[in-house]
Amino acid sequence: MEGRLTGRTAVITGSGQNIGRAIARLFAREGAAVVVNGHSNRSNVDAVVREIVDVGGHAIGIMADVSDAEQVKRLVAEAESAFGAVDIAVNNVGRRPRQSFEEITIKDWQDTINHNLNSAFYVAHYVLPTMRQRGWGRIINISGYDGFTGHIAQRAHNVTAKAGMHGLTKAIAREYGVYGVTSNTVAPGVIATKRDPAQYKHFNIANVLERLAIKHRGDPDDIAEACLYLAGESGKFVTGQVIHVNGGEFMF
Repeated sequence: MEGRLTGRTAVITGSGQNIGRAIARLFAREGAAVVVNGHSNRSNVDAVVREIVDVGGHAIGIMADVSDAEQVKRLVAEAESAFGAVDIAVNNVGRRPRQSFEEITIKDWQDTINHNLNSAFYVAHYVLPTMRQRGWGRIINISGYDGFTGHIAQRAHNVTAKAGMHGLTKAIAREYGVYGVTSNTVAPGVIATKRDPAQYKHFNIANVLERLAIKHRGDPDDIAEACLYLAGESGKFVTGQVIHVNGGEFMF
């Protein structure tokens, strides 16, 4: 498959469903060898791999909990063994528990920070040295607009992690730009994905649509297209930035 990412290897965490799945499928269509990653649902990961392989793409599935540094080390090593050096890393794993501040236990806090922020650091930690040596690389962090607006109550841990993720984006961009590595954030707004209803009892779609300039929800492919722009040569002069894909709900 020839395309804008031909010859590149991409690792996409949390790519068994929703936004990660859309990114994996699009990157593969554009010629990348894709590592599909999940933690708890092997069947989802295998399904995405089959979708890619069945249309002539290159993909493998690797199960790893990216909140664990040792498992990330293994994930990157297996990716390199299968396809060579990792050129593109998309950090897409995220948990969005809804708890009042006083309900958040120390363990809740640590778990959310581990999954939503530390995981991005771990992936970068293991892929950046080779990117630097090769003089080319792309780090793409999937944040969330609540990390920029703080508009949703009872998500202190997630808001903190997502804001920190963009801080990490900028730090990597500043330090690694000289080596041909870019680092950027994509912040999805209201996207039509499969969600845990228990965490969205506060969510009134009619009220949200009223706030949007574009009066419908986005879909995972909208996020994937933003990532593709950043991942290819089209994004070579973009670094340390955030692309808000939110239908105009918030304008920065």
